[in-house]
Amino acid sequence: FVDETSMTDLNSRFREVNTPTDVLAFPMEDAVREGRWPDSSSRGPTDDDELPEDMPTMLGDVVICPAVAYRNAPEHAGTYEDELSLLVIHGILHLFGMDHEDDEDAAEMEAREADLLARYHRPLAVRPRPEGAS
Repeated sequence: FVDETSMTDLNSRFREVNTPTDVLAFPMEDAVREGRWPDSSSRGPTDDDELPEDMPTMLGDVVICPAVAYRNAPEHAGTYEDELSLLVIHGILHLFGMDHEDDEDAAEMEAREADLLARYHRPLAVRPRPEGAS
């Protein structure tokens, strides 16, 4: 969870959009291949680096801006709690490689979000807007 200034910085650096967003996902595979480390603490491993065989599996990072989520909640998921749950699921689905670049992919991702929300949180009272989160 980060503040709006930090989210704006991340969104600007990685998506070239100079505004805060509600959620960003940084798949670990992208970090390993492209050197994308959101915290800028290191360059990360490259294709030439040998990684230990027993290295734990990490999907990546999901970054959420609670202030943006709070503002979006009434017109998006309904409640603040529902919005945060949706954003966590949305971000994790991005880590698994799902996206919403075209209508078919968006519909598939939204259906998976609805299934996971119903299973682990609760069904949303409000259907999220079609453009979804970032």
